[in-house]
Amino acid sequence: MSQSIELTINNQAVGPIEVGDGVMMIEFLHEYLNLTGTKFGCGAGVCHACTVIVDDNLGVSEVVRTCINGVERFNGKHIRTVEGHAKQNAQGEITALSPVQQAFLEHFSFQCGWCTSGFVNESTALLERLERKPIAKDQVEHVIEQALSEHVCRCTGYVKYYAAMKDLILKTEGLTLS
Repeated sequence: MSQSIELTINNQAVGPIEVGDGVMMIEFLHEYLNLTGTKFGCGAGVCHACTVIVDDNLGVSEVVRTCINGVERFNGKHIRTVEGHAKQNAQGEITALSPVQQAFLEHFSFQCGWCTSGFVNESTALLERLERKPIAKDQVEHVIEQALSEHVCRCTGYVKYYAAMKDLILKTEGLTLS
């Protein structure tokens, strides 16, 4: 059997598209839409490489793993993948990285890059939470640890991702309390 799927991905309407039952969102992104920035890691929802951001109508975001969730869970939703963070011109050329992407690049946070899309999405959602509810400066490391601790990186040992986020949070006005 198949089902009709309509959703918004990176501010672009998608669908209706007929999709077979049991298609995981990661497969839909890769095979139906050619959005391959979201990586398939473990296939069991453990590594978080496949994380995307799901936005609701109230401006609240949640991160969701795509390897363990079928595309039907995302029907009618607004999704952000790693491809949607950088600014692009009318020709689709990248003109500026997002603050998270730029911080990761400046701190040489990744090596192979397989886990990076999950870290970018989780970190972006963290920044958005802090914009709504800033934290004390002495809580920054704890909050980063809480947000990123379930992500698996086999290359860098996490230190550079965490350092990049700490630096970004502390230097971005409005994310921490004075």
